[in-house]
Amino acid sequence: MKSINYKISVPLVDLKASYKGIKNQIDRAIAGVLGKTNFIMGDEVTGFETAFTRYIGTKYAIGVSSGTAAIHLILKALGIGAGDEVILPSHTFTATAEPVVWLGAKPVFADIAPDYTLDPTRLEKLITAKTKAVIPVHLYGLPADMDGISKIASRYKISVIEDTAQAHGAVFGKKKTGTLGIAAAFSFYPGKNLGAYGDAGCVVTDNRLLADAVRKLRNHGRTEKYRHQLVGYGERLDTLQAAVLSVKLKHLERWNRQRRTAAALYDRRLKDIPQVTMPETISGRRHVYHLYVIQVEQRDKLKNYLKEKGIGCGIHYPIPLHLQPAYKFLRYKRGDFPDTEKISGRILSLPIYPEITTAQIKYITKCVKEFYS
Repeated sequence: MKSINYKISVPLVDLKASYKGIKNQIDRAIAGVLGKTNFIMGDEVTGFETAFTRYIGTKYAIGVSSGTAAIHLILKALGIGAGDEVILPSHTFTATAEPVVWLGAKPVFADIAPDYTLDPTRLEKLITAKTKAVIPVHLYGLPADMDGISKIASRYKISVIEDTAQAHGAVFGKKKTGTLGIAAAFSFYPGKNLGAYGDAGCVVTDNRLLADAVRKLRNHGRTEKYRHQLVGYGERLDTLQAAVLSVKLKHLERWNRQRRTAAALYDRRLKDIPQVTMPETISGRRHVYHLYVIQVEQRDKLKNYLKEKGIGCGIHYPIPLHLQPAYKFLRYKRGDFPDTEKISGRILSLPIYPEITTAQIKYITKCVKEFYS
């Protein structure tokens, strides 16, 4: 194994570079909120919601405190609770499943297709009389097979709730993710393609009754002060975060193009390494590369080697939900979802963000080639 005798530091995500590029705009937006001291439900919240509906293409957007809260409030507004079942992939972050459990419903896990998203060919056999919803996750920035999922969901009259936490601006066919089900949950966690400077999220929908319910539920069951129509939650979007998101939304399409350019360079430089499987590109589905995830042999050794070379990597996700201690009450076992289990030991997330340079990607891919040489 030949050794590269120089070292470049490349983080998995570089939020400092993102801030530096729009610093003046961000600072002005934050100063504007500080000057008005309207930190809860200020005008910036409504302003962002309006801008986000225009961007996504839905009638309604309701800012909430996180992506997890968005899923929770959608499920609650749909009346999902004790005795109900909700189907979702085992290969996702736990926040997709947690709200199902909070409401007393049962998560029913599903295996994935080769593109890492819920496999519609395995969906139908999981549906029972108790099934009320399915949550496809547009993982890593790639839309799930919404045609296949929606056809089955429609046949059985179950709701489709999109988990769009990693797919801001992704497109399925001619429609953006977030417009393909009864509602969608967005996360604006700082590292997302559209990230706040703290926790934040959003529910988008074309359904007026659902939007009205979520709007009340996020703010203690009210739409006016001290008149509470529902028992709700404190899950509002902060005014400061809305101001930050309004600035960053204007740059999202450009940032997504930069991510796709970076991913294309990775593809070209990794395609001839037999030990590496690159992300799938699927016609009719525009990937926005929240993460650039490869499958590799000797994953953990490669990860440690890259760390020694100053390269930050991640694993999204090393333990499937059906094998997590938190969900042992569901009585799944190893072997239940073979494709999910197989890739959990092989996947590796390489650095990707709009500001990543050609030199950095060349260094990363050179180190990968060196490891396998």
